[in-house]
Amino acid sequence: MKLSRYWSDFLDLLFPRCCEACGKALVGTEETVCTSCRITLPRLSQDSIISTSVKSKFIGNPDVQDAFAFLVFTKKGKVQELLHALKYKGNQEVGRLLGLMYGQELIEQNQLPPADLIISVPLHPRRLKERGYNQSDAFAKGLSEATGIPWSGTVLIRTRYTRTQTGKSRVERYENMSGVFRVEQKEAVEGKKVILVDDVLTTGATLDACVEAMKGLNCTVYIMTIAAAQI
Repeated sequence: MKLSRYWSDFLDLLFPRCCEACGKALVGTEETVCTSCRITLPRLSQDSIISTSVKSKFIGNPDVQDAFAFLVFTKKGKVQELLHALKYKGNQEVGRLLGLMYGQELIEQNQLPPADLIISVPLHPRRLKERGYNQSDAFAKGLSEATGIPWSGTVLIRTRYTRTQTGKSRVERYENMSGVFRVEQKEAVEGKKVILVDDVLTTGATLDACVEAMKGLNCTVYIMTIAAAQI
């Protein structure tokens, strides 16, 4: 056991592992995100103004029971670093870890919705091929591990390739996402309580389009994202 520990420490000297949030070297048994960052990441308080804003984005959609976000996104902050590592540096473990952390905290705080299934917002096949994975799947996997609620990345499909939402107005974002999604496995969600997950919540246009695709299937939808932007 000691030899294994010494070997691990030696490898850390040669190839230092760094925290994806702050960039500092990981030590001992730390993985992906250092202990300090795990503790201090900016959680979204349920009684905060941002949390109220998150919920209000879906207030006009009767199929959405509630909406949550784990962290607060700020430009050049630690959450942005984590999302960048997840989406653009190929580190799927970031998403799984955040899902695991969030699921555990929801259980501890008695805030976990009574859901039957976790589903992730899909990528278009072209984007999936470019990236190699769906970052929302990684988050869904972690949530599932923590809560015991099964997850699926194939219930919804994206039928049309869309360019990035960045730089678009709220109206343009909704127009860009209209009719983009389709339910591929209706039997999986019909009459069920589902948690719909994505990485970042801004206007809610993408998530609203997913919920719209499930309309008529008598679903109760809870929305969860890794982070919510302050807009």
